[in-house]
Amino acid sequence: MEALIPVLGWAAGMALIGAVGFGLLGLVSGTDETATIAPMTLLVILLGVPPVGVFAFFMASISAKHITHAVPTTLLGIPGDTMAAPLLRDAQLLRELGVPHIALRKAISGGAISALIAVPLAVLFAWVLTPFADAIGAVAGWIFLGAAILIAVLSKSRWAAVFALVPFVMLVLGLNALTLSLLDRTLTVSFFLGIATGPLIFDLFMAASPIGRKTLERKGKRQFELAADTRTWKGKMPSPFKVLDRRQVAMTAGAASISSATFVFSPVAMTVLMGEVFGSRIKGSYQRLTTQMSVKNGTTEATYIAETLIPLIAIGLPLSPMAASVAQPLFNAPPVYTIDVETGATNNLHDMLEPWQFLVFGLFAVILALLITYPFAMTQAHRAAKWIMQSVSHEAIVGAFAGLLMVICLYEGGVVALFVTLTVGLVGGMLNKLFAVHTGVQFMGYYVAVLSVPGIIALFA
Repeated sequence: MEALIPVLGWAAGMALIGAVGFGLLGLVSGTDETATIAPMTLLVILLGVPPVGVFAFFMASISAKHITHAVPTTLLGIPGDTMAAPLLRDAQLLRELGVPHIALRKAISGGAISALIAVPLAVLFAWVLTPFADAIGAVAGWIFLGAAILIAVLSKSRWAAVFALVPFVMLVLGLNALTLSLLDRTLTVSFFLGIATGPLIFDLFMAASPIGRKTLERKGKRQFELAADTRTWKGKMPSPFKVLDRRQVAMTAGAASISSATFVFSPVAMTVLMGEVFGSRIKGSYQRLTTQMSVKNGTTEATYIAETLIPLIAIGLPLSPMAASVAQPLFNAPPVYTIDVETGATNNLHDMLEPWQFLVFGLFAVILALLITYPFAMTQAHRAAKWIMQSVSHEAIVGAFAGLLMVICLYEGGVVALFVTLTVGLVGGMLNKLFAVHTGVQFMGYYVAVLSVPGIIALFA
């Protein structure tokens, strides 16, 4: 019992930090999950937080952010992050109907219900896959090659993303050879940071160019219309099961169950698909829009949770778009968590936590995050959105994460690591911004370079 107290303390403390920090960050529009949650999780790992604390921090962070990202999306008409973009059209139509507060409450209630469903289902699906883990690990290099092609084909760019993998893999191979000659070792974290913050690095280079700067300039301050603050319930706080009607609860639960099982597909694609599939079954415009808000935001929660837990528990390799991007540090964060590039052997949370711990501490972190963010979003969304837009500088947040990026790079490999990150970030950001080759495809490209290419070379040697 005494040994359990420190573990619970780490889990509760780190989950609280993740829930509060990313619950607030979700209110800031445009704060991409990969560029924010991933570097912060990496920092937590490198600081020496125990595995249970790292896991609780991550689970609370993604759960909290996907509750509060609905605030700017519904009340201001601007996406809170990448995963909020599929909600934008439905939210705008509900704004035009004069019920943005209903859109917000349907979205966050759907997210809360789906998060609670996704954790146990993801652990169950992982348990089903676990007997095949050794076989999968033995052919990890080839699986990464197939997964990279599949994820690329399913992205917006489709075959363009597949062909873009070739030069990107060549870039990783070249930089690996360069760092090996300069430092007598290869880098991992710097590649990860470059891919994760690629769009940010690309924008910074654009801002430094006289020509590129013109595309980023704004004439005057941006104007937003903030919806009125309307409370539609009696008492202190409604249950999400009362905010949604029975049919919406059933459809949200169904979408969460399906998206928890289909962990290899793009979270954005699943969000759009689930919204369309379940929304098309409803005739009334208002009912359809509100249902789609709950189903879509619920899918963002379910996909992020399931795509992290299933490969993490069953295999230990990042074989999903989510695992290969936002959740990447949970799998590979040298020197703390590692994946052997020659054998595919793992030394990460997969090996350090038992399945029951993923279930118990995952649910614990999610529930704690919901207890903090759900009442906050239901009662303080209007006030918080107004304060964020008037008082918080988006540029200051970008600057803070740029500084964090530099510190971690210098920690891993000095100036060489920093230039590796800038190079990968510039190329990856260009692929992301101009060709819609998202970070999940790029992360899979990295693993193709370090795991698949050596196997291919050995095959034909």
